[in-house]
Amino acid sequence: MRVTERRALRGPNVHSRRPCFLAIVDLEELDGVASTAIPGFVDRLLALLPSLAEHRCSRRRRGGFVERLHEGTYMAHIVEHVAIDLQVLAGHAVGFGKTRHLRGMPRHYRIVVSYRAEAVASAAIDAAVDLVQRTARAEPFDSAAALAELRRLVARSAIGPSTRAIVEAAERRRIPVLRLTDEANLFQLGWGHRQQRIQATLTSRTNHVAVGIASDKELTKRLLAEAGIPVPRGRVVKTLDAARAAAHAACGAVVVKPLNGNQGKGVTTGVADDGALATAFERAQAHGRSVIVEEHIAGDDYRVLVVGARMVAAARRVPPEVVGDGASSVRALVDAANRDPRRGEGHGNVLTTIRLDAAALEELARHGLDADAVPAAGRVVRLRGNANLSTGGTAADVTALVHSETERACVRAARTIGLDVAGIDLVCSDIGEPLGAQRGAIVEVNAAPGIRMHEHPSQGEPRAVGRAIVESLFPEGNGRIPVLAITGGGSTTVALAVADVLQRMGRVTGVACSDGVRIGGERVLDGDADEHHMARSVLAAPEVEVALLETTCAGILKRGLAIDRCDVGVVLGVERERVGEHGVATLARVQGVLVEATRRVVVLNADDVRCAALAGRARRGAEIVWFSLRPEDGVFARHVGGGGRGVYERDGMLTWAEGARQVPLVAVSALPPTRGGSARRHVAEAMAACAALLALGAPAEHVARELAAFTSSGRDAAGEPDCDAAPTHAEREALAV
Repeated sequence: MRVTERRALRGPNVHSRRPCFLAIVDLEELDGVASTAIPGFVDRLLALLPSLAEHRCSRRRRGGFVERLHEGTYMAHIVEHVAIDLQVLAGHAVGFGKTRHLRGMPRHYRIVVSYRAEAVASAAIDAAVDLVQRTARAEPFDSAAALAELRRLVARSAIGPSTRAIVEAAERRRIPVLRLTDEANLFQLGWGHRQQRIQATLTSRTNHVAVGIASDKELTKRLLAEAGIPVPRGRVVKTLDAARAAAHAACGAVVVKPLNGNQGKGVTTGVADDGALATAFERAQAHGRSVIVEEHIAGDDYRVLVVGARMVAAARRVPPEVVGDGASSVRALVDAANRDPRRGEGHGNVLTTIRLDAAALEELARHGLDADAVPAAGRVVRLRGNANLSTGGTAADVTALVHSETERACVRAARTIGLDVAGIDLVCSDIGEPLGAQRGAIVEVNAAPGIRMHEHPSQGEPRAVGRAIVESLFPEGNGRIPVLAITGGGSTTVALAVADVLQRMGRVTGVACSDGVRIGGERVLDGDADEHHMARSVLAAPEVEVALLETTCAGILKRGLAIDRCDVGVVLGVERERVGEHGVATLARVQGVLVEATRRVVVLNADDVRCAALAGRARRGAEIVWFSLRPEDGVFARHVGGGGRGVYERDGMLTWAEGARQVPLVAVSALPPTRGGSARRHVAEAMAACAALLALGAPAEHVARELAAFTSSGRDAAGEPDCDAAPTHAEREALAV
């Protein structure tokens, strides 16, 4: 077997309404060979991947796929299920798959599976082909190595837990999500002028000056103190002698930390003598020359999350620790703690791996222990002075326990610094009492705070803080702008005409079509780019209020739709599309993908039989609006007679029909591209443009006035190439897939 072709279908497509990964596989010598025809094949396969027993397949019940294996199923179908299973085992929850033989291509099968990362899906297909082929030949297959490689790819494409919580909350609200870079957790939520951006918990509303203030711990403390918010006393020093003087002035234990540190790096708490001070100072200076020495506040470590103008969560943070059993060494106890499936490297897990590094060994030494010491049964052994989750700490939710005065102080602290999302670190003995009554204090204000401790606390109730951040960015709506998608011959002309009218009405449009990308009427990209790339350019433009996207059959076949859904979908006609090597029946099926993705209004050509049939694929609740050059024919007449809406020509006027109500719009002779009405194809395009504009809510009088002012600037007198011209090589190549 070998994979001859592969590509990601990044939007709704002919196979599924969700993104899929497609591969063409040549079965070669395994073509026509059933799973039951090879002795021991099924047993070997299930021994390698026992989780295949969970697959339902077409039986729609657990074990359905195993039943198919024992009855006899073909190899391409098996590759499909193995590719799905490998993705799941690697950490990507997927489940959809479909396999079909390619007509006219002996031995070749099209395998389609759902995916979450293109690189992972592609590697899973390769591994599945190799696994099935080796299993058929009774050759060994290293499934552990294959899964290790897939998990490496999953980790490389993964987003951090804070970003993931926000992205998933946005997706639950049906807010569009665009990943702007694979190298960082930078995402766009929403489209056009309604978009917001996030990078972890930094948002497009986060003040850059505020981030700078928060990164300067001394300036933060000074501003909070001036606002009457309790903070620990201390000073910034650059030499050990100055650190000693600051510590002596504190009259007790101190905390030593870098001026510009984060995630607890270089922080030492409870420093009580000169030797410990020297060590702590050296550790802090490893992260910057300036060091803060401040009084040690007795009590527990808390993190309060403020979003907007309210507290949304609070957690008590506990430093990494183990409990002695009287028999195991500290090292063994740490190893046991790290076997907790919630722990892992970095920030991608609920908890972080505990490390016996220099800081941990120093903390042990403060208590007379080392890594090989055996603590008494029940003794709690603390492994760090700070309670950051990034160093192995845990968190317990205490949101319901926070005193109202403390809550208000935290909100004021965030406002004082100027952050829309802030992590307020405070230390006190009892979170249920006011800070001032117990000598508690706010010790830090963090920009871009991690939120996994709130979403996934070790103890207590999880808090939906990702949702709270999304709600602060999108208090109303789902961040979408009106999107008009057009398919069929003449779609460039229609897109440009609609955009021109909307621009004249004061709306900023973004157009992606064969003519290129136009933002606000200005061409910013030529038309030789990929449809998905051009659509993304429009949807990412922060000034765009309405998006108009030309969607060709070739583009849908190659990559799927560039959007998950649209408000208005226009099909100019199946027979008007460039057919090339495909029949109109195939193109009708492809154009139906756009119809299914349209939520509000589907505009269809009543004069095209196959186009008219697409009305049956419209979603429930979507209105059908027709346009027709022959309004007396059955489809249009029945629709309008039943109270429906449509556009047709009456006495030389384009007319908007709403049941019995007839609204003359514009004289056909006044539309330059129609050549006085003789170019009937362009008359139909003008009708479609009218229908689309009215469906978008444009007033009829504006449509009539502004459409007459439109002059196409495309490649022929009407802005479109001859629809009967032979398809280009690129179009034939795209359609061939």
